[in-house]
Amino acid sequence: MDPLGARSQFVDIQTLPTWQQQLDEGGEEKRLVRSNSMLSQTFPSPFPFRPDINRKIILFAGDIALLNCTAVVNTSNESLSDKNPVSDSIHQQAGPELQDELLKLKGCRTGEAKLTKGFNLAARFIIHTVGPKYKTKYRTAAESSLYSCYRNIMQLAAEQSMASVSFCVVTTTKRGYPLEDATHIALRTVRRFLENHGNSIETVVFAVSDTEESVYKKLLPLYYPRSEEEEKACLPLIPADIGNSEGEPVVPERQIRIAEKPGSIEDECEEDSLELDLGQVGTHAFARMEGDVDKQRKLILQGQMSEAAMQKQHQRNYSRWLCRARAEDLSDIAALKALYQTGVDICGRTVMVVVGRNIPVTLIDIEKALLYFIHVMDHITVKEYVMVYFHTLTGEHNHLDSDFLKKLYDIVDAKYKKNLMAFYFVHPTFRSKVSTWFFATFSISGMKEKVRYLDSLQQLFTCIRPEQIDIPPFVLEYDARVRTQ
Repeated sequence: MDPLGARSQFVDIQTLPTWQQQLDEGGEEKRLVRSNSMLSQTFPSPFPFRPDINRKIILFAGDIALLNCTAVVNTSNESLSDKNPVSDSIHQQAGPELQDELLKLKGCRTGEAKLTKGFNLAARFIIHTVGPKYKTKYRTAAESSLYSCYRNIMQLAAEQSMASVSFCVVTTTKRGYPLEDATHIALRTVRRFLENHGNSIETVVFAVSDTEESVYKKLLPLYYPRSEEEEKACLPLIPADIGNSEGEPVVPERQIRIAEKPGSIEDECEEDSLELDLGQVGTHAFARMEGDVDKQRKLILQGQMSEAAMQKQHQRNYSRWLCRARAEDLSDIAALKALYQTGVDICGRTVMVVVGRNIPVTLIDIEKALLYFIHVMDHITVKEYVMVYFHTLTGEHNHLDSDFLKKLYDIVDAKYKKNLMAFYFVHPTFRSKVSTWFFATFSISGMKEKVRYLDSLQQLFTCIRPEQIDIPPFVLEYDARVRTQ
């Protein structure tokens, strides 16, 4: 404990300038804009200027163990016993209890992320991860593993409703990963996660050493441009390989692959793309060992298909949609902020929010909206979850028609329906109640019992605590206005 009146050694991240606030500082950023402004292209940047995301990013040159935030990241080895400057400092500040806790984890595999308490740190939690060893021969595997480190950390932070997370440079010198290559993967993975799933995360800190700071300052503008001018200037500098919509490295030779087990359900996108891209190759009845395909399709049309066969057919169809969702650029739909993950309800179940007013049905590509829904929800629906729909101040141009909703329901996997525990319909109108009742009663079996109509946020707070849900300001203002009338 600090002596009475002594200044704390810990650093409150709220006192640190955000990446957006550093725009006016001199140095490399301004030179970059001046030197490359003539190279801007007519096509848009895959990492457009997003001040809302930039305000979440902090670059901190210093000891990560001293940061006062929700969680700090510790990079270690598979036995969680690595000796490196970051790990040594975290252990020293956290105290001996951390080592006792790590023994209970029984190690950590490369690419995984595991959670412990922060003990004597200012941070509440420590997220432990293991970066890959780098060899040029196995570069692809190393890239995928490093991506998994950052992705799993962000996923864990979101699932635990953490407001802030501080990253060290996951790859240590002894593991041999080139710093600049590793930084590209780190920055783009965090950026994509914040775009797609990061509404509940308020701050991400990149804690670096003095030698690492220059690399991060050079590459941050590529993925987090702080103005439209900087976005244009950095466009020619963005590498060709930027991964898929999640930032995950794309391996071309894995996109088309002959299935090793004929007749198995295609759980992976690569196997689905085989059917889509190669047409007849390997899809005839003998190769797939599943009977006469034409006969099976005829049975489906006649309603005589077995339940197991229909489930298999549905799973294939959903896998194709999921493959498309993972491959397509859906950043324009994500920017609407119409669907996002927030905290948990009083039962500990993940809460997903839909903001009706943010869905301009007449202006967006509805099929891309469907793909985005699948993209965001696929990993959420593996366990129980609830949905909150804010109908607040919606107009005719915000209302999805029943045909779209029925198509969505027919496409999604069984886990979506099974694990949806409740659907909270906030600020409904009489008309919306009637249309929802008809749809839930006659179009979707088992849905009517899950729908709860809530006229005020106070009713919602009996199911979900206020600190566990991110509510748009206009919804708060509307609810307060209605309560005072």
